[in-house]
Amino acid sequence: MALTDTLETSHGTVVDTLKTARIYEHAASIINYDQETICPPKGMEEQGEVQAYLANQAFRLTKDEKFVAAAEDLYAHRDELDPLDKILAVNLHRSYMKTKNISADRNLEFSRIMNQSFVDWLNAKKKADFSIFRDSLSKVREVNLEDVSLREYDEGTGPKPSTAYDALLSDYEFGVTEKDLDAAFGAYLERMTPLLKEIRTRGKKIRTDFLSIEVTDEQQKKMADYLLDLIGFDKERGAFTTTEHPFTDNIGRNDARVTTHYYPKAFLSSMFSIIHEGGHALFMQLQPEADYDHFIDNMQTMGQHESVSRFYENRIGRSEAFIHQIYPKCCEIFPQVFEGVSEKEFYEAVNVAEPSLIRTEADEFTYTFHIIIRYELEKQIVNGGLAVDDRLPGLWNDMYEKYLGVRPANDREGILQDVHWASGFGYFPTYALGNMYNAMYYNRMKQDLDIDRIISEGCFDVLNGWMKDHVFAKGNRLAPKDWIRDITGRDFTPDDFLDYLEEKYTKLYEL
Repeated sequence: MALTDTLETSHGTVVDTLKTARIYEHAASIINYDQETICPPKGMEEQGEVQAYLANQAFRLTKDEKFVAAAEDLYAHRDELDPLDKILAVNLHRSYMKTKNISADRNLEFSRIMNQSFVDWLNAKKKADFSIFRDSLSKVREVNLEDVSLREYDEGTGPKPSTAYDALLSDYEFGVTEKDLDAAFGAYLERMTPLLKEIRTRGKKIRTDFLSIEVTDEQQKKMADYLLDLIGFDKERGAFTTTEHPFTDNIGRNDARVTTHYYPKAFLSSMFSIIHEGGHALFMQLQPEADYDHFIDNMQTMGQHESVSRFYENRIGRSEAFIHQIYPKCCEIFPQVFEGVSEKEFYEAVNVAEPSLIRTEADEFTYTFHIIIRYELEKQIVNGGLAVDDRLPGLWNDMYEKYLGVRPANDREGILQDVHWASGFGYFPTYALGNMYNAMYYNRMKQDLDIDRIISEGCFDVLNGWMKDHVFAKGNRLAPKDWIRDITGRDFTPDDFLDYLEEKYTKLYEL
């Protein structure tokens, strides 16, 4: 579509500015990746300052009057634009309305608070002492609330959220509200709570003794390399290393980096975290090239992203077909573990449902309980009624006892286990939404593919091709509810996921 000279000028201004902003963001991502992987402890604060400065330079560019005027001009004439440029214009307008009342200096201060919060969280976790992190967490809450209070809304942004938490949730999962989550999580609790009780009281005994046999870091690295290759991670466009809390970072078009953590007596942890993070990276590596060209390559919501990572980790990675595929390699790499362990015993062990303390190590069945605990706490923290003080760890522990029947012995295995709150609230529910999204598109995939045969034969190019065409293609282009409807032809529902859990775990535990 030919643009008017005025609109062409506005488009050029926006593109030139975003190209420069992308350079700063790229550099900031490198610094962040370094901070969370190999940066020495005493260098972290300085590293955080550099990262905050670089990120703020990108933010400053978007506050420039010429850029704002050009972006708003594109938004006003969005129906005259190329479809992908229209998506960009709408996203830029939404972002502008969020940040128009936040100065670059204030944004830099926000970044510094978040970076200091990460450093304090890391120190607090090492010492298992929430009090070291308490004041930083309180400041993070204040930053989130100030941010929300300064936002503006119009017909292009959608209605003003009814609560502060809804506003923060929209940053991670646009269009999803507390009402949606309350309904989905309520359905989960209603159906899974009694099933968990059945599993614990009447379920068959599953062998897990071999899972704690000690292995070396070198063995785990070999397994991580193998798994990344198997699922189709492109090592020419990505890399991996270790960190305290595994994550994936989309540094650039051809640079998706994943991380894992090695535990000598818990080899499954690294195996499934590398599959999880590899799933994130596949979303990045297989999204449309045109999305990068039009600056919409980071528009996926976290629920969309977590649906993919948890699809590869759980729906694929914990399936009988996948265990059949990797069992020989596991025996080869971990001979001291798998001597006398059958393929069936391995499959059952990776799917054992056992209430535990650590979210990232939780089994597929009980995982959502961990998310609901965090969701209920952070709603109260953000919306009021729950202060960030020394009572918070006890409340956390009480909720673990209520939902899972286990109680943390210290803050490290309790409230300090996750890094997410160091950068704000609203992220955690997306993990559970991801499970529910991928259950829906797994059922859609079954109509086209013999999934078990494809996995057991290691044909991930076929599986990834379907994901590229159906799941990744519009991840940047549609809001989550529209996206899942586009893939499946149905409105969002938690029922596919709940049906899957009931069928799988009733069979596994012979109930």
